[in-house]
Amino acid sequence: MCLGIPGELVERLPEHEDLAVVDVSGVRRRINVGLLADEALAPGDWVLVHVGFALSKISELEAQAVLDYLNGLGQAYEDELDALRTSDIG
Repeated sequence: MCLGIPGELVERLPEHEDLAVVDVSGVRRRINVGLLADEALAPGDWVLVHVGFALSKISELEAQAVLDYLNGLGQAYEDELDALRTSDIG
């Protein structure tokens, strides 16, 4: 099963227009936001992240609903966050 994880946009990277820093459950990573070029993304916006790409812009309410679901998965979600925390990507 492949799931997207909500992340809050922290910073746009003007030197790389397709990249942004996103906070995913306390872990900050650079992700590609190029698929959302038509969206006016700004710090504080929420996006659904999968494999380093922002797939869609979502509301804070939608983000919380997804996070509640993921937290309900328990250990599988914790394992995913641990892998993200220890990765050396961005």
